[in-house]
Amino acid sequence: MLDETTDSTSHVSRIRGGDSRFAEPSPFAGTTPPATLSDADGPVTLVEGRTFALSDRAGDMASDEAQGLFVLDTRVLSRWELRVNGRGLETLAVETREPYAATFVARAHAALGHADSDLIVWRRRHIGRGMREEITITNYGLGVVPVEVEAQIDVDFADLFAVKESRFDIGRHRSLHIQDGTLFFEDHAGPRSKRATVRLADDAAIEAGHARWRTSLQPGESWRSCVAVTVTVDEQAIEPRFVCGGGDDDETVPAARLRQWRTTVPLVETDNSSLKLALDRSGDDLGALRIFDPDHPDLPVVAAGAPWFMTVFGRDSLLTGWMTLIADHTLAQGVLETLARFQGDDVVDQTEEEPGKILHEMRFTAAATTSLQQADVYYGSIDATPLFVMLLGELRRWDPSNELVDRLLPHADRALAWIEEFGDRDGDGYVEYERRTEQGLANQGWKDSWDAIRHADGTLAGTPIALCEVQAYVYAAYLARAHFASEAGDEATYQRYRDKAVDLRRRFNEDFWLDDVGTYALALDGDKKPVASVASNVGHCLWTGIVEPDRAESVADWLLGDHFFSGFGVRTLATSMPAYNPASYHNGSVWPHDNAICAAGLTRYGFIEHAHRIIKAQLDVAATTRGRLPELFAGFSRRQLTVPAAYPTSCSPQAWAAASPLMWLRSLLRLDPWASGGQLWLAPELPRYIGRLHVGGLTIGRHRLTIDVARPDHLEIEGADGLEIHTEARPPLSALLDG
Repeated sequence: MLDETTDSTSHVSRIRGGDSRFAEPSPFAGTTPPATLSDADGPVTLVEGRTFALSDRAGDMASDEAQGLFVLDTRVLSRWELRVNGRGLETLAVETREPYAATFVARAHAALGHADSDLIVWRRRHIGRGMREEITITNYGLGVVPVEVEAQIDVDFADLFAVKESRFDIGRHRSLHIQDGTLFFEDHAGPRSKRATVRLADDAAIEAGHARWRTSLQPGESWRSCVAVTVTVDEQAIEPRFVCGGGDDDETVPAARLRQWRTTVPLVETDNSSLKLALDRSGDDLGALRIFDPDHPDLPVVAAGAPWFMTVFGRDSLLTGWMTLIADHTLAQGVLETLARFQGDDVVDQTEEEPGKILHEMRFTAAATTSLQQADVYYGSIDATPLFVMLLGELRRWDPSNELVDRLLPHADRALAWIEEFGDRDGDGYVEYERRTEQGLANQGWKDSWDAIRHADGTLAGTPIALCEVQAYVYAAYLARAHFASEAGDEATYQRYRDKAVDLRRRFNEDFWLDDVGTYALALDGDKKPVASVASNVGHCLWTGIVEPDRAESVADWLLGDHFFSGFGVRTLATSMPAYNPASYHNGSVWPHDNAICAAGLTRYGFIEHAHRIIKAQLDVAATTRGRLPELFAGFSRRQLTVPAAYPTSCSPQAWAAASPLMWLRSLLRLDPWASGGQLWLAPELPRYIGRLHVGGLTIGRHRLTIDVARPDHLEIEGADGLEIHTEARPPLSALLDG
């Protein structure tokens, strides 16, 4: 962690009337009531790269629901429903051993006068640049059973945000051609022609919209069929990962990549079952959310989340890369190198590109291939650019031998130049945002919904807006650059960025501090007046170390006070604020990544009990969701509701939520490396709800460590020969630089 402290112990709404390539995040506007976070009755989500599928628990996909198969941000299968003997299926079980595959087990409805059905249906689905589904129906009865299988099939080529927001364009030009057991759906309404091909077995009787098979099954006999969905854009076929009769699925690219990923993730054992479950699920979900550019197949980058954000987001990828350094360095490396390739070069109002700026998101609706180079890129993010420098600096502390860090240093300097020349719009030393076009995002920090930044009376803050956490990220970016210069013996550059960090910290603590409240303002508005809402963003300020030590206790007590802490986590906005709404996107909900950062910040300043309370609350949430934390959930108090309540369109899995347990792990260990200096700070302090913690395969520089911790004071480290181990919390980075 880069700090200066004394240590005592997306989302997008479709742009209307303009360039439709970009979208602007908006909170869920429907009337769906809150639901508990159990996924026992929820939809089934499968992901593989930029392909994802949503269905009900019988395996069916309905056109008028937020369901379907999506490739390149387009719904290429909008209806896929099975009927057996004229009726739908009764779900018995769903198994998802891999993130890209599911087995649905159901039974047909019983015949009239019978209590049980003799027909059991298995649907084995694999996705990846298309879909393959193997269907098996077995007769477990004692007599011959006539069977009629009917499949309802449609493709609407809807944009994924139209599906998410229940906006279906029924006027699109589509055509359907049937030939040789295959349905060819074509769409010529967009910038590129698209075809979705649904290939059925030869014995299917096909008409527009459905296919039918008729057979009869002897006792113990099974009927089998295989259905394949493939996609073509501008006459260029996108090769599917799984095909009918394609051989061993274990040898496919998704299977091989996931196996390799699982070998790199550290082995964690603990007596806390919820922590173990969350960490195991974290590893699997992060592996599933990785994206591989076919032009650079060795550089993984992480998608923001399934189902709606299976694409590259700068901010999300950078924070996820930071959190996962304790598990694996390759994700941070891939994120940094990919974002550097698309770093801004010109001033383009429509996309908000500026020289040195790091992108906000990529979209692929108009792409002809899965190459990132064909993506539409939007740059409306105020925090991705300093986060890029922060992550590069942190990667150096974990892996100093990596030549990528040296190669990307010029990109970090371009990012810092953007901070000073474009990020600081009025020359006051703070980084502000104001969108360049009415089609851009109104708010451009991590709380990027239109209503997220409000004054204490609930009125919207005027732009340009300087967010508190963005100044904290800039502060940490300055320190990271000073650290690079110190290692290189570049005294002038070191002193320049050291001084800039010190000056920013001094001014920030003067201008953002709310003396009558005892915490920091959410932002400064366009008139340089404090936006005095009490928001969780201050936890990010603790994380980076910009908070003065004598003010940290007040901030810590705010975060864990009744107005903020729901019992399941820290809310995004205090309940004392007029804009508070527990079921809003950013004005009272609870976000796991936000809580993980708050816990890390509290740990940095020595408020260990505060951090442990947050981690325990989040573990309780994970225990209700089989270890998978959602993107966010509602902020109801635990006194109001004894189970966490869902936010209806929350992503799950979602990258920085999936990475949050890894950040808990780092906070529990109080682990800070300085590999280039041959030093490691390791001062674990386990809470009462964790008796022991074993972490094997943790890589720092050339060292692969095994750490065993047990209460009350057991600590054992293997593989650390050549590292100087400090069993106390790490001092401020400035002290290390000066030393």
